Amino acid sequence: MKKYKWFIILANLVILLVYFNYSISQKEELLQDGKLVLLPLAPVDPRSLMQGDYMSLRYSISQDVDYEKLAKRGYCVVRLDSGDIAEKVRFQQNTTPLNKGEYLIKYSSSDPWNINIGAESFFFQEGHSKKYEAAKYGGIKIDKNGNSLLVGLYDENLKNIK
Repeated sequence: MKKYKWFIILANLVILLVYFNYSISQKEELLQDGKLVLLPLAPVDPRSLMQGDYMSLRYSISQDVDYEKLAKRGYCVVRLDSGDIAEKVRFQQNTTPLNKGEYLIKYSSSDPWNINIGAESFFFQEGHSKKYEAAKYGGIKIDKNGNSLLVGLYDENLKNIK
């Protein structure tokens, strides 16, 4: 049994490392090839807006939603204007139907009043909170499958806040 114990531990470690590296490569591919979409930010309770070195984000696509009819997981279908600012079209459970000029963003809804697209926190260096208070848009990269990755915050002039 001792012979197999180390083999099992090593095999599990290799599997974990392969999965971890695959996940990183998927995110890197999304960063490189994904479509930049700007999601308008919705107001958040100012007492919880800044907590240490991160900002809690909420997007306007999660407003005016009938949460009772919304599936726990699905896709938010958006259409982009000339500035790549997303406007919510509808929510759906599957990747189809998808009309020309529409894009998918995966969401999950764990509680009855919140839609999570996986980019609800923006971390920044301590002491830099003032410059991020002007943020009007969350910039995410999306792929054709609806996966998203937060890449930055943007001001009203559509400039990346750095």
